[in-house]
Formats: sequence, structure tokens, C-alpha cells
Amino acid sequence: MTHGNPSFDWDWLKLLCLTIIATLTIEHSRLDVYISGLFYTNGQWLLEKGAQPYAFIFYNGPKLLLILLAVYLIMILIIKYRLSSRTIPSTHPSKFDKWLNPLLVREISYLLIVLIGVPTVIAILKGVTHVSCPNQLSLFNGNLPYLNLWQDIISRTPVRCFPAAHASAGFALYGFAYLPSLKRYRVRIIVVASLLGWTMGLYKMAIGDHFFSHTLVSMLLAWTLACATATIFFAKRYIKKPASLHTSAYKSIKK
Repeated sequence: MTHGNPSFDWDWLKLLCLTIIATLTIEHSRLDVYISGLFYTNGQWLLEKGAQPYAFIFYNGPKLLLILLAVYLIMILIIKYRLSSRTIPSTHPSKFDKWLNPLLVREISYLLIVLIGVPTVIAILKGVTHVSCPNQLSLFNGNLPYLNLWQDIISRTPVRCFPAAHASAGFALYGFAYLPSLKRYRVRIIVVASLLGWTMGLYKMAIGDHFFSHTLVSMLLAWTLACATATIFFAKRYIKKPASLHTSAYKSIKK
């Protein structure tokens, strides 16, 4: 068997390597401290945590929309499954047809796994890394020391700030880029998802909740998970079936 797109199977591994490199080189770095310093002047962060309308625009609003998207996809999946399970197909269009999106059941299932799985994996990692937020560090008028990743894991400080979870919900939209039916829009979708994720991430940086590396690693990890899951879900679409014995025999006779 040969693959029509052999690089697709290994893109996730390249992204995983970038994620690891970014974690080891940028997390706990001068670059992180410098960038956070741009949002911190005169003992105050650029934005006050919870201040409106910023909290609604950059935190509560996007979070609500992404939850509604997941609920919508679940409803569509249930409706499509029930329609496909009918023993006798209806000749009349359903009243739900105009509301059903054109994605296949397999594609919707994949999207739900990515939209739910990415933030879940990030949340689990946050509970393991125990990395402090910038606003908790003595560097920015907090009371915790600035430790590297390994020291944070060993010390088990009761904090959960790495990777960035809020931005990961936006980056989870990378899943749309790997749908076979939307392949032609892959670059555009990646750009839009990146902009949304970084907009959500920059808000958290502006209130002192995250370093630059927290959002960067969250982006790369979300991208890795979306790509790896797509490789599993849609691998068969890139496999070329071997020619039948009849076809092979015909070609050999023709030669």
C-alpha cells in the first residue's frame, strides 16, 4: 500500500518535537520575563483581572461560544445518527435538514474529540507541572520564587499555570483544518484558529496569568493533538487500494 500524502502521517511528530523544544528552551527564560514585563508597569498589570468589558470579550464570551459549538456538534451528531439508523430511508427531506451541517458523522466525531480532548489534556498537564503564573512570582510582586519546570514539578507547589488552558480552547479549532471536506481551506483555518487562540492568550498575559511560553506551548500541543487525531481518524482516505488481480493481468497482457 502506498500513501497519497505520506507527509501527513508524520506532521504530528514534527509538531510534537517543536512542542518539546519550545518547552525546554523558552519556558523559564529571559524572553518570557521580558515579554511579561511589557504588560507590567508601576506594580500593575496592563489589565485588571475580571475588569469589564475585557473579561467578557476575551474570556467569558469566547469560552461560551466554544461550549455552544461543542453542544451544537453533539446535537447534530445525535440527529444524524438517528436519521442514518432508520431501516427505511425517508423520501421527504426532514425539517432538520436545513440545520444539519454538511460534515460527515466521522468528521463531527473527530471535531468533538479535538474540541474536548485538547483542553482536557492541557488541564491534566497543568495539574502535573505546578508552574506558577507571572502574577504569583516575586519578580512581579508575588510571593513565589521563579523556578524552572523540573523544580516546579518536584516542589509540587499548589499552582496550575502551564500550559495555558484558556487559549487552548481557541487553538482546538485547528481540528477544522484537518477535516477532509475542508482541506482546501486548511491554511485559512489555521490562521483564524491561531488568531483566536492568541487573542485569548494575550488577554491572560495582560492580566498576569500566563507567560508567553505558556501560550506558545499550548498552541503547539493543540496543533499536535489535532493533527495526530486526524491521522488516526482519516488515515484510510490517504491509502491507495492495490489494483485487482484482473486489472493487473489485463495490463500485463496489453503490454
